Amino acid sequence: MKIFALSDTHNNHYDIQEMPECDLLIHAGDVSTRGSPEELLSFLDWFGKQKAKYKVMIPGNHDWGFERDSELWKRKAMDRGISLLIDELIEVEGLKIYGSPITPYFCNWAFNRWPGAEIQAHWDKIQPCDILITHGPPYQILDENRLMQNCGCNQLLSKILEIKPKVHIFGHIHENYAQKEFMDVKFYNVALCSDRNKLLEKPMEILL
Repeated sequence: MKIFALSDTHNNHYDIQEMPECDLLIHAGDVSTRGSPEELLSFLDWFGKQKAKYKVMIPGNHDWGFERDSELWKRKAMDRGISLLIDELIEVEGLKIYGSPITPYFCNWAFNRWPGAEIQAHWDKIQPCDILITHGPPYQILDENRLMQNCGCNQLLSKILEIKPKVHIFGHIHENYAQKEFMDVKFYNVALCSDRNKLLEKPMEILL
């Protein structure tokens, strides 16, 4: 199966020059800047038209509308052939894919949860899977911002090392577009924009 992933497009989706034709296309959140209905509809219309047999996505911390009325937006996504995952598992041609938009609390953005019991309640829902998609990174894995601070979640890392997915896909930290392998898990930060939300990278191929 040919798989590509991208994240943190922040309303720049129509400017992406090299959108691949593939079997599975994954977006790991932050499709917008403020999550307005107009922004979200623009993205869903574009994403639904991409040349992929399956299209899977999660929201990010900028995508407020998805948190305010998740069931409405799941239906709108489904109408366009998109699976919008919010703390849930799907199966695609035998591949188990789990998606969660949750990130550690930062300035009260969408899908923010406090470290400790509040965020752990979401990580406890993660089921064994082949592909794990979260908006944010695990601690010390492709998670450094421009100030060289580690912004990832250590509780998420613990869960990943417990269930050992083949692949973990995320974005959120724009400065770390790259791939890394650690403890037999392939980690992909697929954020396309710079720290100023300017389009910088292209969708990344995911190898299982």
